[in-house]
Amino acid sequence: MMNRQRGLFALLLLIVLAGAAVASLWWGGSSSAASAQREPAAGDATAVFAGGCFWCTESDFDHIPGVVSTTSGYVGGRTANPTYEQVSAGDTGHIEAVRVVYDPRQVSYATLAERFFRTIDPTDDGGSFCDRGYQYRSAIFVADGEERRIATLAKNQAAQGLGRPVATLILPDATFYAAEEYHQDYYRKNPAKYRFYRWKCGRQQRLREVWGDAK
Repeated sequence: MMNRQRGLFALLLLIVLAGAAVASLWWGGSSSAASAQREPAAGDATAVFAGGCFWCTESDFDHIPGVVSTTSGYVGGRTANPTYEQVSAGDTGHIEAVRVVYDPRQVSYATLAERFFRTIDPTDDGGSFCDRGYQYRSAIFVADGEERRIATLAKNQAAQGLGRPVATLILPDATFYAAEEYHQDYYRKNPAKYRFYRWKCGRQQRLREVWGDAK
């Protein structure tokens, strides 16, 4: 009996490990972005988007062709080098955001802005999904007048499509502080925990309510 129990335990352990490996390949290996590259190369451009939890925003952008890399971080606050604990507590004025490095020859800033709105609930002015507070507001941080024009156009189009006011902020670019290393590529390094968080937070459910089945 004891040998049989040990054999069953070993079999269950192998099944769990195999499932984790498959999940890692599915959620991590399919990304179009190279996680190791964080700084833009010659010819690349950068953009900063805040869509609530930066784990989710990283994943959403990494799967867009033409995106080179994404970095989770904090932007727009008054404290230098803030920690996750400080920002999540709402003490620094920062917003959780993602810096996107992209190749403008493959994907335009306008396309990124349009796709961004489909990954958030832009009508929410109190946070994003289950994460509440200014630090989780949806926002686009613009570097110049052209980015502001494009972001405003995308915001207006979203409002027209939904038939409701859009609360997403359009803010001037500010110092971007990269988040702690364990936050970077979280959805790839911890696929099971990430998927559970995304489900528990109601992100996909709410996106279907807001946008329907449109991608």
